[in-house]
Amino acid sequence: MSTRSRITIRTLQARKAQASTGSEVGDRKGDAGGKIAMLTCYDYSTAKIMEEAGIDSLLVGDTYGEVCLGYDSTLPMTLDHLVTVAAGVRRGAPSVFLVGDMPFLSYQVNTDEAIRNGGRFMAEAGCDCVKIEVDRRLVRTVEAMTAASIPVMAHLGLRPQSIRQVGGYVAQGKASEDALRIIEDAKMMEDAGAVALLLEAVPMEVAGLITESTHLPVIGCVSGPLCDGQVVVMHDILGYSAGHPPRSVRQYVQLHDVLAGAFRSYMKDVVEGSFPDFDRSIKMDSRELAQLHRALDAERGCGEDRRGK
Repeated sequence: MSTRSRITIRTLQARKAQASTGSEVGDRKGDAGGKIAMLTCYDYSTAKIMEEAGIDSLLVGDTYGEVCLGYDSTLPMTLDHLVTVAAGVRRGAPSVFLVGDMPFLSYQVNTDEAIRNGGRFMAEAGCDCVKIEVDRRLVRTVEAMTAASIPVMAHLGLRPQSIRQVGGYVAQGKASEDALRIIEDAKMMEDAGAVALLLEAVPMEVAGLITESTHLPVIGCVSGPLCDGQVVVMHDILGYSAGHPPRSVRQYVQLHDVLAGAFRSYMKDVVEGSFPDFDRSIKMDSRELAQLHRALDAERGCGEDRRGK
């Protein structure tokens, strides 16, 4: 069970200050703070392991639809599903900074829906903030959610919920004009009250400029090393998903091979009859077993008598 203090937005702000000044601040047991480590998480059991490992922040992402349910995009995910998943992750990791990813059409329709749906992540799942994919057109949504006491992490750059509009998963901000627009949007989100920024698939130079210019913690996703922290899809670093992870993601284990080997060994043991084994199987007390056999013998005897008549 974790003994560290609960990580809050103040903790993440302190990490940013420590990273920029080199001073020793932070709440992590046994270290001085530093950059922010965030991972996606989609279940209670994995959350417990991540809590034990000391991960700072967990994102219950709509990528659940792709890596766990097999959809070809994040668009089919529903609010009910993600709130339920987030609640399970919170139970597994009570001290992390937990971020709920608001799915497609849960905040774009109007500010009332955005507030109501964002509030569900906070009240029902115990999230510390919600993440929404934004550009300057959603400034008022961020303002309204902030006014309703819902902390917002503003997701800029590549926005997976907009892939039909942009033509796929492609980097954003490589042209100077596009980069300037992202930088301006980041400032607008800060002014609107966002508590953190997430930059996905933008050039490292753009990510660095934004990180330097804002007091908000900036989390990078395939956006280089200059951000205040990093987030990746858990399945990508574990080698545990179909498709092709971004080339910049480091794979720490090939879990696909580990699991496939375990499944093959299990199947072999079952087919050959070596699992389950007799020694570890549930057994009756010898007296109860003898009594059972006597009862069965008596039952068979009564049956033969009835047939004889």
